[in-house]
Amino acid sequence: MSHTNIKFGTSGWRAVIGAEFSFNNLRRVAHAVASHIKTNKTYGFKGDEYLLYLKERGKKAPNKPCAIVGYDTRYLSKEYAETVAEVFAIENISVIFSDAAVPTPSIAWQVIHNNAIGGVTITASHNPAEYNGFKWTPFWGGPATPEITEDIEKKINTLTIAEVNKRLPFEQGVSSHTIKILDFHQNYFKQIYSLLDQNTIKKARLRIAADSVFGAAATYLRPALEKCGTKVIGLREERDVLFGGHSPDTNEANLKELQKTVKKNRLHLGLACDGDGDRYGIIDSDGTWISPNMILGLTLEHLVKNKGMKGKICRSVMTSHFVDAIGKYYGLETRETPVGFKYIGDLLRTGDYLLGGEESAGMSIMGHVPEKDGILACLLMAEMVAYEKKPLKQLLNNLYKKVGNFINTRINLRLNNENNIERVNERLTIKPPLNIAGFPVWRINDADGFKFIMKDGSWLGLRPSGTEPVVRIYAEAQTQSKLLSFVNAGNKIVNGKF
Repeated sequence: MSHTNIKFGTSGWRAVIGAEFSFNNLRRVAHAVASHIKTNKTYGFKGDEYLLYLKERGKKAPNKPCAIVGYDTRYLSKEYAETVAEVFAIENISVIFSDAAVPTPSIAWQVIHNNAIGGVTITASHNPAEYNGFKWTPFWGGPATPEITEDIEKKINTLTIAEVNKRLPFEQGVSSHTIKILDFHQNYFKQIYSLLDQNTIKKARLRIAADSVFGAAATYLRPALEKCGTKVIGLREERDVLFGGHSPDTNEANLKELQKTVKKNRLHLGLACDGDGDRYGIIDSDGTWISPNMILGLTLEHLVKNKGMKGKICRSVMTSHFVDAIGKYYGLETRETPVGFKYIGDLLRTGDYLLGGEESAGMSIMGHVPEKDGILACLLMAEMVAYEKKPLKQLLNNLYKKVGNFINTRINLRLNNENNIERVNERLTIKPPLNIAGFPVWRINDADGFKFIMKDGSWLGLRPSGTEPVVRIYAEAQTQSKLLSFVNAGNKIVNGKF
């Protein structure tokens, strides 16, 4: 049996298809999750928290646990998902299986809607095409917390060859009704429409381009917009397991065709989702890509000003303070979390938070799943334009007048063997810089990476990657020149020249 050391990252386990990501290793993970469900006191089927959760929702515990299983458009994703279902079936866990490729946020909603013990999405999200992954979504519909993934990792290493090979063939599981194959669209659409003002969107008669980047949002993003009465041009909606030769991301580099389409057809917006539909990309009417940091601020303004909503805000440590400033303007509290939506999702679960987001294009809102939802983020931007009847850039400029300028960037700096992550961490821990580009450091936050904050609110962030020899440089300032000086300072600090 393979001795691959399987580790869960910020959003599940991801690995190269046919190498670490094999059918055998996938069975190991699925059996470990089944063991976790049955034995973990706090979280498991016999645990207090799940039963209390059901009781609060007026539901009784089912006779046996039920799990949702879905998959994205990657190579072999459906077959991998069937393998997971086969393992769950032999472990006496009933399965609701998607009849087509499905976005991660739809899986999260199916978990909540069906009072399931949890859900699995076979996806590597925005990773390159050679990767696939396994994402476990616990019963509350958000990302698994570190305590859960650590328990699963431990259980993976205790399995015997005989235990790993146990499975109930997929067709047998279907014929015995242990595995039910269902369409997930309707339940999900009903949920997101409950969060939107469809009449206002319909009256605005918006013209939009929707780009699914060959991913799982193909049958969700454009249909959801069309059901709200918008005219939509669909891009990259067919399946391509190579994603056109690019990672299925929503960064500006991957949305050039969307930008051209918006400008050529004089559309109101260009909206995009990544490979599994949990991230968003937004193009304004003039073809400008609006960064996720700015979209978070726009979303908060829209929710409070146009929809009359209130609540706390949570964002990850390297996310812009733009959303904080808007929150402060409206008297709303902001909380900072480590990087990873699992920390944001944990706060959204409480129901106290209006908006949770991160600079890497993850977002969700009060009343929805505590999981990233790129489809909802796109629809909220369409709704905002319908309300305001102005381009996003104009709305941003209006916000800058209210709360000040916020200019930010993120750069990946690749390291070498001599200047590795361990040495960078050691230098910053022993002797952190107290002056950045001539500005005295007011406060240092080292909870997740290193964030050097100045008294005027500008800041420089340095965060080593957990998976590759890269340090990410984040910076935010009121002017472009100050931002560049921070980036240059970050380069020097990482290279030990400060």
